[in-house]
Parts: sequence; C-alpha cells; structure tokens
Amino acid sequence: MPQDRSWTEINLANYRHNIAQLRNWLPAHQQIMQIVKADAYGHGAYQIAREAEQLGICFLGVANADEGKLLRYQGIKMPILILSPSLIKEIPDIIKYHLTPTISAWDFAEELNLQTEKKIKVQINIDSGMGRSGFASDEICQISAITHELHKLEISGVFSHYAASESDLDYSQNQQDIFEKILPKLNFEPEHIHIANSSAVLTTKPGSCNLVRIGLLSYGVYTDKKLENKIKLLPVMNFKTTISQIKAAHKNQSIGYNQTYIAQRELTYAILPVGYADGYDFLLSNRGKAFIKGQLVPVIGKISMDMTAIDISNLDCEVGTEVSLLGAQHPEIRAERIAASYQGSAYELLCQIGRRAKRYFHYNGKIIDSSPLMRRDFFSGDFSDNKLNDIIESAIQERMQSKQMAELLYSEVLKKYFIASDNDIHYRRNFTHTISLENCENQPDYYQVRTELRFSKKLMNDYFLVACANSEKNLEKYFQRNEVEYRWLLDEKIALNENSFQVTDVRVNGKKLQHQRQEKENCLEICCSAPELQDLLGQEVEFSISTETYYPKSSKQLAVYLIEMTKAVEISLLYPAIENKVEAIAIFSGKTKFPQIVHNRQKVTISSAGEWVFPTSGVVFIL
Repeated sequence: MPQDRSWTEINLANYRHNIAQLRNWLPAHQQIMQIVKADAYGHGAYQIAREAEQLGICFLGVANADEGKLLRYQGIKMPILILSPSLIKEIPDIIKYHLTPTISAWDFAEELNLQTEKKIKVQINIDSGMGRSGFASDEICQISAITHELHKLEISGVFSHYAASESDLDYSQNQQDIFEKILPKLNFEPEHIHIANSSAVLTTKPGSCNLVRIGLLSYGVYTDKKLENKIKLLPVMNFKTTISQIKAAHKNQSIGYNQTYIAQRELTYAILPVGYADGYDFLLSNRGKAFIKGQLVPVIGKISMDMTAIDISNLDCEVGTEVSLLGAQHPEIRAERIAASYQGSAYELLCQIGRRAKRYFHYNGKIIDSSPLMRRDFFSGDFSDNKLNDIIESAIQERMQSKQMAELLYSEVLKKYFIASDNDIHYRRNFTHTISLENCENQPDYYQVRTELRFSKKLMNDYFLVACANSEKNLEKYFQRNEVEYRWLLDEKIALNENSFQVTDVRVNGKKLQHQRQEKENCLEICCSAPELQDLLGQEVEFSISTETYYPKSSKQLAVYLIEMTKAVEISLLYPAIENKVEAIAIFSGKTKFPQIVHNRQKVTISSAGEWVFPTSGVVFIL
C-alpha cells in the first residue's frame, strides 16, 4: 500500500477489459478514437494513450493544442485530433507537433492555411443539433470552398456530436439524419466519418460512420443507468486514503463546520486527511459513502478543505486503515452513483478527484507506473529559464544524494552551456579536421602543414573569423568569441606574418568566400565574408576552411583541441615517412571516452562514432 495521505489507482487491466467489451458492439469496419482530453478524465492521458496504442486504437482526441503537445513531448506518435475549436495563437504548436485541428469556422481555416508551409490534415465539425461549435447544416458552401481555395488544408475527416445519445434516441436519430444528408453534398471523400460518442455505440446505428469516439465508458463509468444492463464495465479509477485520527462523540455532539451533523447516539468516527481541495466534492457532505473493511459507512458533517469525517462505530479500525472513497469496491462508490447522490456530473467528479494525490498505474496487481502530485507530468515548457535552472540543480541533488556533487556538476558544467544557449551560441556537427605534414625542402627544420576543416553549424553572422597567434596568452581571447570558427596556435619560434599562416580556401555551403587579413594585438585575424551569407542567417550550413602553415620538427607533439560542444568528430593526421610510428593520445570528454584510433600506413585517425564530445576534449599526436 502506498505511504501517501491519499492516492489514486488506475487499473489498466480494467481499461483493457472495457475496450474489449465495447468492441463487441462495433461493426468490423469501425475504428476507435480514444478520448484523452482533461488528462483522460483524470486517468492519465499519457498512460491511457500508450495502452490505446497497444490495443490498436487509431486516434486520440484532446481538447486543445496544449494537451496534444504534452502527449507528443511524452513520445506519443498516434494521430491526435483537437476536438474543440483552436485559437489562432495555437496554430504554431498545431503545426510543430503534427496535431490535427478541427475546422469549425472559415476564418480559422484561412489563417491556418496562411501559416502552414506544408499540407496539414484537418477535420470538419458539423453542428447537427448540438448547438455548440461547428458549421451549420446550411454552410456546405463554406466547407466546399476549403478544398477549392485553401490548398494547404487536407480534409481527412468529418464529424458531428450527439446532444443526448444516452437518453433521447429520437433526437439522436434526427441528428444522424441531418449528418447523413450532408455527407453526399461534400465535394471530397473524408477518410474518417464519426458522430458517435460512448453512449451512442450502445444506443444508435453506425450509418456511414467508420470511427467512434470512446470516452467515459472506456473508463468504466456509465453515462446512463439503463446502460448497465447492456454491457459489463469495470471502473478504472480508485481513490483511496487512510484514517489519520479516530475520535469518540457523545450524544448531541456536533461534528464539523456549522453543526450540520449532530450525533444521535454515542459513536466512533474517523478523520480522513482529504477534503474538497482533493476533489472530494463539498456537496457530498452528510451524503457521501466510504468503503472500509468490506463495509459502507457514511460521511458525517460538512466536508472541509482538507478533512472528512466518517462514522466507523461498527468497525474495528485503527490509524492507517485503508479507505476507498471512489472505485470498483462497491456499487455505491462508483463515480456515476456518487455524482448522482448530489445531482452532479461524473465527468466533473473524475476530473477533479485526487487533485493532490499521487497516481499509481496498476496492471494485474502490479504497479507499473506513477505520476506526481498535481497530476501533470514534468513539461519543460511550463517553466521560465530561471525556474528550470533551479529544477535541474535540485533534481541532480535528489538523484545523486549529494549537494556538493550537484553544485559541482551544475556550476562547472551545465551552467556554462545554459549561458552559451542564452547567448545564442550553436554547436557543431560532423566535425572533420585533417592535418597533413610534409617535409619542406626550403626549411628542413620545419614541416609544411596543410589543414582542412569541415563542420556544420547554424550561421549567426554574415561573416566569421579565423585567428592565429604564436602564444597561448594572445590566442586565449578568441576562445569565447562566437564569431571565431577556427583558431591556430603557431610555435613561438615562428614569426607571425603572411608566410607563416594563410587561409588558402574558405567556403560556406560550397560558396567560396572572400577573406581579408589584419594584424591586431599580436594576433592575425582573417575575416571571411560574402553578401550571400545574409540569406543563410539562422540556417545550419556547412563550413569548409583550408590553411597552410609551418610546424617545427623539434616539437615532438602536435595537439588539436575542441572548445565547443561537437557531435561526430573525426581528426586525422597524415605524415611523411619518419623513423618512429606516430602515436595518438585521445582525451575525449563525453559518452565516447575512448574514441576509435585507426593507423593506416602514414595516417592516423581518431573518431567519436557519432557521439557528442564536450569541450576540453582533444588529441595529442606524438611525432
């Protein structure tokens, strides 16, 4: 049993049972859309979506773009339909997260068509008598105009919504007739046609529809008492707590606010650490029921924000005894029975119950997953950058159980990258650096060095720099400048001039750039630019930089360092025939701590196998 003040159990085996029962009512050609809006009516949208996917359900239904975005963030790939009309400001998220919006009015369709670059699937909502959103039955011309004028919108479905499918069959049939008469008038053939909600699966005929929207019944809650005789469904949600205190009351003693309950006899009662702030509705005061030790007991007195009292006079209980307030343990604590006792809505009760409770997902008696307090799983987009920084640092501390290690990792590693991101610095990919050493007849004490550097990176300026110096101190000032793409350290014995270092070729996306050199504060700066770079700003491009320089043979080692986050690194040294074999010592920080080193005649290559490599990594070649 969980050691929580209260908790919600979601029985996924019961969910699977309910889907199997509902499928028995469907014709072979009809598929299911699982409704997971409002966090799957409080049952956990992600976990229900994952089960639905495994059961072969073809679509998910949500209320807005934010709900769909969260499912995508959690890794759900299924098609997701936004059932309610979307707002204009939601369009970027609809496009980014590949959601299917509902078109209920021309102005939204027009704006969506304007903002999207690629074709986007949409569904059309037709108001057949619900009286909420959707095109009216006499607005067929507007629907047809979408296919003629808004060419980026692909209408993949048409649907409507019953107003009272669980209770008014005549009105439902009238709605279906209106919907069916509209379908032949459309100038396109939709892939999906649907009008039936959960109740309609049991009470109406499918007609032309090939998709049904299953919501409340899949969670084991009946939308009407008459349906209980048609299908056997099992509640998926259970809301539980434990006794926090046991007290005795004498005759005529009041219990709770405003003296709404007066004891008619001596009794024993228990305090439960839940109240209306936990979603246990205030209207259940003096009428709710709890299930404890195989018996139903009454709620007595007003339900407080954080406490509820129950009469346990006929039971042998103790502090910590488990209590069920909603679920499958007894018919009287099923959600629909509880809501009916105060003329409330089972939908509302399910959505609000257990607001402060951790949720546990069970399958065949085993806990297989859980979700945190306040229900919404962690989603980085909910927080500001400063708040995220605090969360990350505290999460590292919790995970490592060490404040000192958390401070070290955060301040010395992660914080630097956050600052880099805030400064709009982007990282390199597919980094290849080839260095060729050749004997130089004119200067026998030096190698002639040719280098070729290639990598991909987002272009942030319409120019970039190549820097060279013959002392580490002078070159250091170029390490933190984001417009410098290549740095070379000359041996201090080599004079810094045009002959000692030159850029022989520099390109972006194959386009050759101009380059101008200037000496500045004992450094050599080469500025590389072209007017065409303006058109590439903000795009990932391929850089190519080639140089020629010299390196003294007396230096028995040559070092190459990476000072940026880089994904996929390959560094090669080509060398002339020398007495000893060239060795390479790789110092890589990242997942690939020991990169592959390959010797091939007069060439040695170090490769990171496509993994990310952190700054301060590098290679030292021993000549």
